[in-house]
Amino acid sequence: MLIDNHGRTINYLRLAVTDRCNLRCAYCMPEHGALFAKRDALLSLEELKRVSSIMVDMGISKIRITGGEPFVRKDIMPLLAHLSELKGLEEISITTNATGIGPHIEDLKRYGIRNINVSLDAIRPETFKKITKRDTFQYVYDNLVHLITEGFNARINFVVLEDQNIEDIYALMELQERFPIGVRFLEEMPFNGTDRNFNTLQWDYKRILEHIQKRYPDFTKIEGPATSTSINYQIPGHKGTFGLIPSFSRTFCGSCNRIRITATGDVITCLYGKPKANLKQLLADNKSDNAVRNLIKDVLGKRAKTGFEAQQQDELAFKRSMTAIGG
Repeated sequence: MLIDNHGRTINYLRLAVTDRCNLRCAYCMPEHGALFAKRDALLSLEELKRVSSIMVDMGISKIRITGGEPFVRKDIMPLLAHLSELKGLEEISITTNATGIGPHIEDLKRYGIRNINVSLDAIRPETFKKITKRDTFQYVYDNLVHLITEGFNARINFVVLEDQNIEDIYALMELQERFPIGVRFLEEMPFNGTDRNFNTLQWDYKRILEHIQKRYPDFTKIEGPATSTSINYQIPGHKGTFGLIPSFSRTFCGSCNRIRITATGDVITCLYGKPKANLKQLLADNKSDNAVRNLIKDVLGKRAKTGFEAQQQDELAFKRSMTAIGG
């Protein structure tokens, strides 16, 4: 079992498999000149398999595959097949923009991977194109419908962006009214690799809820696990649910059970903190599994208590792009 220096059990690994993405959402990375890691700096398939096995052996029971966009990596499916066979791993989930998931849906079902989070910040094609700089909305929507019809636990992650997609909030609410999906509205975070000033947030989770409440005043809170990052609600008669993620307000730090490993092997104990170590050389040099375990235990023994404390310890906290951090 993994326990950090604040007594929190760590059983959830967010594992990035690439820092590349085929979309260019401005809140995630610069539109031009994004600096991606060299391919030989990324963890290889065998290294990803090995670190996953070690982490599960240490007590990780949930792994979420992130990026970048996971499905731009050509050997993603062999990794997922490996994860599906790990004893002790209770849940495998994926966060994707859903542009390229379509051909893999049957294999995902075969591997028992049913939890898919789709990053979708607009339901209107014109707004989608403005945000992503790509004209791929129909692929995303068709794949989302395919996931729903095949019985996947599909959730939409919608980042609320001032003056960009506010009108789509109600449209997403209508989607969860008609389909058994969860729509989660996230506060915007400052990780886009630019010099944008991000001291205040116009649309925090409270304002988002107030906006929803104007049209949907009747809802009840769904009680969830203490480690959940989202505050979830159900509206009578709706097939789905909606939730709020205070990703900038960081109200959930006290129960955080997550650790991140980036596509280049950086170990990150807080989204708002700098990498604490790197596994790439240990894995490339074929050091013992115990060496990897000791490194993980060491960084978790020095973990910041909250995202605000982690941010204070890192002058470059807001200079990195989300695609480099690993989501």
